[in-house]
Amino acid sequence: MTPIVFVHGFLGGSQQWQRQAEDLSGFDVIALDLPGYGKNARLDALDSIAGYADWALNELTERGIQQFHLIGHSMGGMVVQEMVARAPGRIARLVLYGTGALGVLPGRFETIGTSKRRARADGPQATARRIAASWFLEREKDAAYEDCAVIAEQCNLQSILTGLDAMEGWSGAERLADIEVKTLVIWGDRDRTYPWSQTEQLWQSIPDANLAVIPECAHATHLEKPGLFNRVLIDFCAD
Repeated sequence: MTPIVFVHGFLGGSQQWQRQAEDLSGFDVIALDLPGYGKNARLDALDSIAGYADWALNELTERGIQQFHLIGHSMGGMVVQEMVARAPGRIARLVLYGTGALGVLPGRFETIGTSKRRARADGPQATARRIAASWFLEREKDAAYEDCAVIAEQCNLQSILTGLDAMEGWSGAERLADIEVKTLVIWGDRDRTYPWSQTEQLWQSIPDANLAVIPECAHATHLEKPGLFNRVLIDFCAD
């Protein structure tokens, strides 16, 4: 069966996909840690979304993985759009989850510039916990919040600022119509990071795109309603 590759978002890491790895036990699940994040927090963060895409493709090649389903969350959704542009023949199906085509994040709970200023003023740990709370509809009260905050806290200030710079300088809008891979767009209808306008742009601009809206979820739908999220994912990726 075709493996599924997960690419996390800003302040994320491979450990966020544990519930998916458990429920998708029929698949070979590969969850990456981008440089500067998660288990690779010791590595220097990269300064561009394109750089992360090149790193991810090289990492998969080194692991002997040539053909795969690909899912990207948030900033990871930007990364996987770049991966598709570089190696469309390697990707069987594409999932763009809680993401968009504009790295400046119009409609986000705060601007990229505000996040940079607050990160410098508050420090990396406080920033990690504050932003992680915005991913959940119930914020810090969500059962999955603390685990996500701990993963986010692994990032140093350089990783936070570099990641924000990488997103701010990126756009994939002009290439959406060129994506030929069958695509699923997943969005939590109370997402504070990506409003409907970004989701609709993906859905309407990618030629072979389907849409799944998960109700009463914010930005971490795969943790807020993992059962429903996983059923949708399995249905789409089943060979």
